[in-house]
Amino acid sequence: MSTSTGKFQDIRMTTSSIDLAALLCSRLCHDMLSPVGALNNGLELLRSEKDPEMRKQCVDLLERSAETSAAKLKFFRLAFGAAGGYGERVQAEEPRGLLAALVAANDRVELNWAVTAEELPKDAVKVLLNLAAIGIDALPRGGTLDIGAEVRDGATEIAVRAAGPRIAFDADVGRALDGSLPETELTGRTAPAHMIQLIAQGAGGGLQYALGEDALVMGAVLPEG
Repeated sequence: MSTSTGKFQDIRMTTSSIDLAALLCSRLCHDMLSPVGALNNGLELLRSEKDPEMRKQCVDLLERSAETSAAKLKFFRLAFGAAGGYGERVQAEEPRGLLAALVAANDRVELNWAVTAEELPKDAVKVLLNLAAIGIDALPRGGTLDIGAEVRDGATEIAVRAAGPRIAFDADVGRALDGSLPETELTGRTAPAHMIQLIAQGAGGGLQYALGEDALVMGAVLPEG
């Protein structure tokens, strides 16, 4: 995949980038299937249910599913998309709010936020959000997700730590993060990691990760300019 300026938003639409976009869309659809399916099921129950208490439970289900769907769409808009409503820099509270909403429905995951910068470059936010999503996926049994970032010496440094029992981490996601996974082997699961590896590479930086028995630590350095 070729780039014109090193920025993700400037990637030319080659065959490879079209394939990557298709895989990202597949990942988005996969993640949206559950909350949207719950909305559909709730509506069907509401149409047929006459008991007031059961109808109230149906409405509660619809509200939760709608909130989850909205949270995921807002997350993917910035994590995957061009996010045209933002400038070149994004207030740090924006990704914090997106992640808080994303984990709100999962009371087994605790989010800890330690970002010192008030704002971050948009590409750095994309990397941060996608690393955080990988961290959440690594905690199927719950745990803590620690997010840190700072701007220092002309570069944004990002650290994400997912800690919990029996970490689940796909080795191919790791290969996508370090750039060793061939594009021909990409899937919807590994496409986000590949995308942020391209972003880091285009900025003249890089990604790294370390996997332990009960923790996954990921980091990124993205020089500005």
